Amino acid sequence: MTHPELNTPTPPSSTGYFAISSESLNRKALRASLQDVSSGAFVLFEGWVRDHNEGRKVLQLEYEVYEPLAITEGNLILQEARERFAISLAAAVHRQGLLKLTEPAVLVGVSAAHRGAAFDACRYIIDDVKARLPIWKREHYADGTTEWVNCKVKD
Repeated sequence: MTHPELNTPTPPSSTGYFAISSESLNRKALRASLQDVSSGAFVLFEGWVRDHNEGRKVLQLEYEVYEPLAITEGNLILQEARERFAISLAAAVHRQGLLKLTEPAVLVGVSAAHRGAAFDACRYIIDDVKARLPIWKREHYADGTTEWVNCKVKD
């Protein structure tokens, strides 16, 4: 289900959500979905499409996703983060399809009573999303070639 005005999935639970989107990601909607009166901190990570990788000029990226497994595993990662860190809410949304330079490819948001837990949980979530989800990235280079590349994980 998508929030009609904000083009972002509506949270299916009271603790957060993981989603895949074919549309532009909306950081304001994600932030609004994680506001909580018991939280004093909110951390947002945005992963953007950049113009280079390993010395090659990149023009755009393309993501393919095996959505059923990605959503199941993504929600499991969020549950693990809630169990490991003192956080209130967490959400993540990853794009699929063709993305232009500077477009957000992934958003991860976490709210918590204190900033330390929010930062730690956000880092845990993005690292595990990159390592565990069935999401493949194809880079489109300035020389006209394309190449499937591995996402760098756990740095």
